[in-house]
Amino acid sequence: MPPSARVKRVPPLRPIAALMCAAAVPWLVLSPAAMGGSATSTATASSPSAAATAAAGSPTVLGGQTTSPGGKAPATATLQQCATATIPQTERAATFAGEMTAIAGTARMEIRIDLEERGPEELLYHMVSATGLGVWHSSAAGVKIFAHIQQVTNLSAPALYRGALRFRWLNDKNRPIKSEELHTARCEQPAPSQTGTTQTSTTPTTTNPTSTSSSGTTSD
Repeated sequence: MPPSARVKRVPPLRPIAALMCAAAVPWLVLSPAAMGGSATSTATASSPSAAATAAAGSPTVLGGQTTSPGGKAPATATLQQCATATIPQTERAATFAGEMTAIAGTARMEIRIDLEERGPEELLYHMVSATGLGVWHSSAAGVKIFAHIQQVTNLSAPALYRGALRFRWLNDKNRPIKSEELHTARCEQPAPSQTGTTQTSTTPTTTNPTSTSSSGTTSD
């Protein structure tokens, strides 16, 4: 055989190995982020500036009201008054208020107030039916701020109550462009002293519904 056939050079492996290492480095760098939330959460928690940035971008709920960072919330739900009484029972009352501000494209706004109750042996709230509750109240066309106040009387005791308020922003075709639901702070009705912890069950009633807008008009 010719000498050239016996002498066969093998290509050096160092460049190939170096190329493989170079391809692996970006994968190693990116793998913590690609592996999901645990690595990302740890990095965020360890960085004060990153944690502050994340916190600044999240809405916070305080006292039954939602507030957005950097400006006024488009809707708020408030427990305006919580009146407790033993006798007469009709004086046990809670007053809820909802207020909303027009957003871009809003023609009209609507607010609905529902009542939720939780008994002393219950873990969750449940909806309570009463005349005047669960009704949509509409603003006049073109108003910028719309509010509705609803008082509920004749509450049972002992029990916890809160308002569940829904908000809808409608365009000029009467179609929703945004909706939101908020809960108010709770209204606690303690047990009457003469009955101990025995619950007095009644049917709540609504009084004094009031709707107002920024122009001072009233609508339902």
